[in-house]
Amino acid sequence: MTHPLNEDIREPQVRLIADDGEQMGIMSSEEALKIAEERDLDLVMISPQAKPPVCKIMDYGKYRFEQSKREKEARKNQHVIEVKEIRMSPSIGENDFLVKLRNGQKFLTEGNRLKVTVRFRGREMAHTDLGRQLLERFAEECAEIAKLDKGAKLEGRLMTEFLSPKAQTPPKKQPRQEKAKETN
Repeated sequence: MTHPLNEDIREPQVRLIADDGEQMGIMSSEEALKIAEERDLDLVMISPQAKPPVCKIMDYGKYRFEQSKREKEARKNQHVIEVKEIRMSPSIGENDFLVKLRNGQKFLTEGNRLKVTVRFRGREMAHTDLGRQLLERFAEECAEIAKLDKGAKLEGRLMTEFLSPKAQTPPKKQPRQEKAKETN
């Protein structure tokens, strides 16, 4: 968001705030600009919709730098939840199912949502109940770490269900005295 600076402020009167946060009152924008130039700082309009608009005297370059630093830090700390997908067929073997299950549980423990898909080919469409049972079994096996968002739903030749990770509570830390007793 860009703020009008110095000569770009066309308002006849503004409410001025000094660089130390002190309210300097309502004055013409020319006077406010003169005060800012005397202090070798910028006049920045921070609230244009107020009556009269609010302007602040500040070092705008430093303000922008600090703002970009805060945004960069916020981006670094955020975790993007992805939707991972696992595909199976209704005639999947037991070991293959267990491998898919382990991968799905790993995705869920990483905090990602999971889309489990069963694809029907040819005559398998006559046995959609097998696909539904497979998805229900998958959801039951993941019940400890995930909750079912959307149950099994058939769309064309694909039957899908969505799982999302349960909110995990971090393990409670033991007081230091109890830890000392346990190590002895």
